[in-house]
Amino acid sequence: MDRATIVHENFLRRVGAGDFPQGAAPSGVLGRAAAVRLYRSGCLTRALDLASRRMQAAGEGFYTIGSSGHEGMAAVAAALRPTDMAFLHYRDAAFQIERANQVPGQSILWDMLLSFACSSDDPISGGRHKVLGSKALNIPPQTSTIASHLPKAVGAAYSIGLAKRVNPEHRAMPDDAIVMCSFGDASANHATAQGAINTSCWTAYQKVPMPVLWVCEDNGIGISTKTPSGWIAANFAHRPGLGYFACDGLDIYDTYATARAAAEFVRTRRKPAFLHVRTVRLYGHAGADMPTTYMAKAEVEAEEANDPLLHTVRLLGEAGALKAEQALAIYRETLDRAERVRVEAVTRPRLKTASEVMASLVPPRRDNAPSNGPSAEARAAAFGGDLKAMESPQIMSRCINWALTDLMLEHREIALMGEDVCNKGGVYGVTQKLGARFGRARVIDTLLDEQSILGLGLGMAQNGLLPIPEIQFLAYYHNAEDQIRGEGATLPFFSNGQFTNPMVLRIAGLGYQKGFGGHFHNDNSFAALRDVPGVILCCPSNGADAAKLLRECVRLAREEQRLVIFLEPIALYPMRDLHEPGDGAWLRHYPPPGERIGFGEVTTHGDGSDLAIVSYANGLHLSLQAQKRLAEAGVTSRVIDLHWLNPLPEEALLKAIGDAKRVLIVDETRRTGGLAEALMTLLTERTDAPHARYVAEDSFIPTGPAYAATMPSVNGIVDAARTLVGDAA
Repeated sequence: MDRATIVHENFLRRVGAGDFPQGAAPSGVLGRAAAVRLYRSGCLTRALDLASRRMQAAGEGFYTIGSSGHEGMAAVAAALRPTDMAFLHYRDAAFQIERANQVPGQSILWDMLLSFACSSDDPISGGRHKVLGSKALNIPPQTSTIASHLPKAVGAAYSIGLAKRVNPEHRAMPDDAIVMCSFGDASANHATAQGAINTSCWTAYQKVPMPVLWVCEDNGIGISTKTPSGWIAANFAHRPGLGYFACDGLDIYDTYATARAAAEFVRTRRKPAFLHVRTVRLYGHAGADMPTTYMAKAEVEAEEANDPLLHTVRLLGEAGALKAEQALAIYRETLDRAERVRVEAVTRPRLKTASEVMASLVPPRRDNAPSNGPSAEARAAAFGGDLKAMESPQIMSRCINWALTDLMLEHREIALMGEDVCNKGGVYGVTQKLGARFGRARVIDTLLDEQSILGLGLGMAQNGLLPIPEIQFLAYYHNAEDQIRGEGATLPFFSNGQFTNPMVLRIAGLGYQKGFGGHFHNDNSFAALRDVPGVILCCPSNGADAAKLLRECVRLAREEQRLVIFLEPIALYPMRDLHEPGDGAWLRHYPPPGERIGFGEVTTHGDGSDLAIVSYANGLHLSLQAQKRLAEAGVTSRVIDLHWLNPLPEEALLKAIGDAKRVLIVDETRRTGGLAEALMTLLTERTDAPHARYVAEDSFIPTGPAYAATMPSVNGIVDAARTLVGDAA
């Protein structure tokens, strides 16, 4: 007999016999009617877990990590408000069920069974996952990447105070809201969890509002690895800036009273608190997991004997709220109702085609208040003497700085965040003066943790703000890439476009820095960025284009709710010259605020027909030098700047290639996994023109004189072009 059936039959037998586990008497402020409602939520949690196992056995359901043993989370939900955004642990069905009781018009049993069945009628994911979440209940869906939702809970909590100041058009939480984020005791050890909780304490320690309630559901085990007794309390009870509250999650009266106190602490003090909830895990980790294979049978049975529903029936009886026979009737009726609804839910349609599955990868457009751009007076006040400097051509880093200034003047919801972006202006001075222009609340110096930076942006975006986080170097992105892959990109996908996190992530990267940093600061691989469905990757080559593209990236985030990565080539930040030292040919005038390069557009330099050179960033700078030398040798060419690296601007590129007889791809990323692989495939499939690629070697980049030895050079481009032209001839 499986453990779920054993727990079920034990409940029926013990309630019928009045055989209840011992525990404290009911106490606190939980009223009788509310206590009975929490019991009903717990019964429905149990019924859904049993239904999910029947569905999987019949091939009607596909995911059985359940919430049995964690029914006390219903009391936590009751202690909060529906306007408090909740990022939930995957065992928190009881929380979602109880919150549905607080919001009129919900059909929570039907909705959750549709999710279990992966029906396209599922109101949260549209059939893409069995996932907790609801737009009406202010619960963004979470997937099972361990603890990855904690950093964005910090961002959402921080956003409440900033939103109060700037009043973004699409804000989702009131001024007095708090953010609740739950996780298991095993997840609490994950570096992501430790970093997020540390960030909340670091922020609060500086007296910056951080109204987040961390809820650790401590069932003492992570799959088969036990949490040492007392570890969670020892780890979190005495942290600076963090309130600590503990309760017995098997006791709804104690849990409700303690959760209310913790929520009041967070709501009134605007500081983080840690609510440590004792729970048990019933049935093992998931449907296929057999706890008796790694735990003694007596130990498993001892956990089952502490069934939270048995404790609740005892407490309700002692409080005079519900007799045992009435509780048993509610339990049976709830299971019967869940079975009736299950029979209907499994008949509802499911996703079938790739287009149906992918329909939510790209978020829906949203309406925004019209804007005519910043006023002349506002620009004059912000830019000061820089307005005069705009009359002269400038380096790329300065054009980006001015573009950010204009964008922040125009859109009050934009906030920048990253290491050293405010006081110092970033490693390369790209954000200099922005802190003075817009204040520390909108230009945020973060602690040194890339996960926290990205999580801050993701969470802020869910409250109507438009974050522009900065990662100092492309190589550092890999410390936190799951915040984009596992959280940012998947949120619209798993919420059917109902929840989004529009943002523009700025990353300084690529190679060709002379004598600085080696591969930690010269990283010429962005394969991890191109591999994330739904993410847009943009890369400028000169100052004017950088400003125009950055404006388009912000438009994409603001109007189309896209997650956009703006990859800034470090070596081109200070670039002035093109062909000769002192020629100033790479400097550009800052374009007027209304000018943009549209999504999917490319730029063509020259119109020669012998050869089309396709490149971007540093490769474009080198290719234009090579173009001049090729012309001197009698080879006419056009150089095409891609701008958009994911998705590739295929149609615009093919049109730009036009009547060119041959195509050379110049790609500063590596031979394996580099951008050229996709471009070669495109040309092979869509054109008859002979084509070749000239790319970087499969190597890291060294420090010192050999900094560019593994990457394309002007001489190499000329040689590759001559070879291609000669071969074709």
